[in-house]
Amino acid sequence: MQRVLIIGATSAIAEATAREFARRGDRLFLVGRRADALEAIASDLRLRGAPQVEIRAQDANDRSAHETMIDAAEAAIGEIDSALIAYGTLSDQAACERSVDQMLAEFDTNALSQMALMTRLANRFEARRRGTIAVISSVAGDRGRRSNYVYGSAKAAVSAFTSGLRQRLYRSGVTVVTIKPGFVDTPMTAGFKKGGPLWASPADVGGAIARAMISGRPVAYTPWFWWAIMQIIRNIPETLFRRLSL
Repeated sequence: MQRVLIIGATSAIAEATAREFARRGDRLFLVGRRADALEAIASDLRLRGAPQVEIRAQDANDRSAHETMIDAAEAAIGEIDSALIAYGTLSDQAACERSVDQMLAEFDTNALSQMALMTRLANRFEARRRGTIAVISSVAGDRGRRSNYVYGSAKAAVSAFTSGLRQRLYRSGVTVVTIKPGFVDTPMTAGFKKGGPLWASPADVGGAIARAMISGRPVAYTPWFWWAIMQIIRNIPETLFRRLSL
């Protein structure tokens, strides 16, 4: 049995991942902005086998409350074994191009606040010489594209941060897992035309995340074929890439 902290627990991917941990009989502490949604998810997870599910309504962008949140989780379910950072927003690229404030706010949500949270978790886990930190990045961070380069650059920062953090914590026995989903059919992607082989369900991605966290896989593209797709995209010469409509 593990004690798992999930921040951004009301997202479709986080909820699907939590169901995997509930089936294993793990204890869960869920953090999100909407108490009513957290209560509904917690009730479902208890029915699925989780022996204990506690919730906390909090905006993860409030960095000053991160330490208090982690303390509350450990007071409720015991010392955390694993933490999943699963919150974020799909940036409105056009709005970010028009407004510096909007661009900075998106970068704060999708990168800086997550880095702050990872640092607090890392320091705590490093002192104990155990634990797993997982964060949802994105294939969008593998190369900036004009259609979503604000979101992509934030995810690139998260991926680089977790790479360095993973190297720092390796000798302490702490695992850092970078999750890189492709297209996932969630409310976050409601404005996209969906369907086809490149799209995955939250259940499929949640299962992959849980497996990566349990096995300690350093980087997990989900579905797996996005690794090959991004290898191709990363290696397109810049002289050609800048002309593409991506």
